[in-house]
Amino acid sequence: MISRYSLPEMERIWTQQNRYECWLEVELAAARAMHELGIIPDADWQTISEKADFDAERIDEIEAVTRHDVIAFLTNVAEFVGEPARWLHFGLTSSDVLDTATALQLKQSGELILTELHRLAEILKLKAREHRNTLCMGRTHGIHAEPTSFGLKFALWHDETKRNIQRLQDAIETVAVGQFSGAVGNYAHIDPRVEEQACKDLDLTPVNISTQVIQRDRHAAFLVQLALIGTLLEKIALEIRHLQRTEVQEAEESFGSGQKGSSAMPHKRNPVTSEQLCGLARLLRSNAHAALENNALWHERDISHSSVERIILPDSCILAHYMLSRCCSLVSNLAVYPQNMKANLELTNGLVFSQALLLHLVQKGVSREQAYSLVQSNAMQCWESGKPFLDQILSDGRITTLLPAAEIRDIFDYNRYLRHVDTIYKRCGII
Repeated sequence: MISRYSLPEMERIWTQQNRYECWLEVELAAARAMHELGIIPDADWQTISEKADFDAERIDEIEAVTRHDVIAFLTNVAEFVGEPARWLHFGLTSSDVLDTATALQLKQSGELILTELHRLAEILKLKAREHRNTLCMGRTHGIHAEPTSFGLKFALWHDETKRNIQRLQDAIETVAVGQFSGAVGNYAHIDPRVEEQACKDLDLTPVNISTQVIQRDRHAAFLVQLALIGTLLEKIALEIRHLQRTEVQEAEESFGSGQKGSSAMPHKRNPVTSEQLCGLARLLRSNAHAALENNALWHERDISHSSVERIILPDSCILAHYMLSRCCSLVSNLAVYPQNMKANLELTNGLVFSQALLLHLVQKGVSREQAYSLVQSNAMQCWESGKPFLDQILSDGRITTLLPAAEIRDIFDYNRYLRHVDTIYKRCGII
């Protein structure tokens, strides 16, 4: 059936209209299978296949009386089909339709999210290549550690994006399942072959076993993966938020012509997209938590999961897709300031070379403990005096007796921090 809606694809998937379209697709798949097995007569199947349709507004009218959405749907479809509609829903229960149709919606959504993940991976790869030799300050605990390649940040995110692609593919496969097994999942009133054939027609995998519902560990796995995607986007956004701080200013979000940063302060350029992504990632995690709570139901089923899923499934799919789109734009248009990176590298007057010096002393036969003490004592003096670390070391006879001045100057070389970047890129599949 052709959708009557003209909306962005992800939004359309979760409209009531598409929900009913999926229900009808599921009902027709079951009826088709029953016809092929000789259960539904040819003439009746021909009428069903030609006339089956629905009207969303009419369904709402009927549901206002029946207080049951699937019954209202079937009643409305019967108004189009006529007497042969008696074969629709034959031997099925509501959850056979609801859960199998939801699998179609989740599969459709997952494939759109996958497309955005692949787009993000490509953008990150391009940025990694662009900044392969852009030197910046690496930080641990938020404090200067050692120099590194700015491109490695993008390479790291690219590698995690690839893992998210694989995990989402697995999650789609896990959730893209159908059931046509009746009131408590034991096929009391339906041939299991109907399930096998109907799922094949729907491009879904039949579940091995169900109760009245497809088990919710599958849906939880899907939403947990969306939450993991959210944590990646938050990781990217959080890094950009730090790099955009006035005191750092190594990168920032693009700032459009006419854009305003503050109602009070005209100078402001805030990382609003990054902050938004960090906030929205919390929603994906909270929805995943709700999905985990849905797995344990009473006996063969209750409906405590249903009201939750009406919110968390569409919201998480739409949100993850939106966040990926926003992140793609954020990274593509990121402003990068290598000159500020260089200035920040030199903020500590060469202290970033302390480990290189330590290791050279160890190579000269000094114990690690003694070498550490020698380097740290000089580093602490530099912290207090602001004196260049190289000058401090060259004035320490305990060190110059072990290392010639020329060798010491060679130690203070930024190129050492880029020499194995290509090796890492090859591992990540970027070169």
